[in-house]
Amino acid sequence: MGEFGEKTTTCGTICLKYLLFTFNCCFWLAGLAVMAVGIWTLALKSDYISLLASGTYLATAYILVVAGVVVMVTGVLGCCATFKERRDLLRLYFILLLLIFLLEIIAGVLAYVYYQQLNAELKENLKDTMTKRYRQLGHEGVTSAVDKLQQEFHCCGSNNSQDWRDSEWIRSGEAGGRVVPDSCCKTVVAGCGQRDHASNIYKVEGGCITKLETFIQEHLRIIGAVGLGIACVQVFGMIFTCCLYKSLKLEHY
Repeated sequence: MGEFGEKTTTCGTICLKYLLFTFNCCFWLAGLAVMAVGIWTLALKSDYISLLASGTYLATAYILVVAGVVVMVTGVLGCCATFKERRDLLRLYFILLLLIFLLEIIAGVLAYVYYQQLNAELKENLKDTMTKRYRQLGHEGVTSAVDKLQQEFHCCGSNNSQDWRDSEWIRSGEAGGRVVPDSCCKTVVAGCGQRDHASNIYKVEGGCITKLETFIQEHLRIIGAVGLGIACVQVFGMIFTCCLYKSLKLEHY
């Protein structure tokens, strides 16, 4: 009976080892995906970060990159802990899983909270950012972001093209007779911003603020979904780890 029980325990341990190994492979790939989303946000979607007053959007991206790196390292550690059957490594693996779980929950919650606050932030700050920093010394990033925003989303001004009347650049005389930046024009040529007729510039209802809000909200949904989705998967990894740890403890005794 004792021998039968021992064999059953051993078979259970082997099954758990392969389950945990399979999980680690998937987990490693998931870490790669999480890190890719974070890098994608920082490298390709960060043009408009200079237009945002809050650093929350940037923080969620950095959290995902860090979490992705830790996930990949943890996946390798999990494989070593599983096949070497070392309980001390399994304890460390579980702690790292828990840490990553908390990081991704934080990223998901930050994305959700910022999603709710985004509209108020843009309404409060975007016009001032565009009119007070555009073409101003030391704010080249804002100038580039505004030009790209207006061209990419076919809009002009925060709420409408009239916003540019309050621009420090337009009022300074350095604008060369322009009433809006050239990036407002449907066909961009030097000096085209001197005429603000609807046939020449983009006059979209709601201006750039609605376009930028939609763009960032869509990306925040991706960040939130990835963070919370991977976090849910990790719960199974922690369960498998606990089961294997318990099984190894029983065999040890």
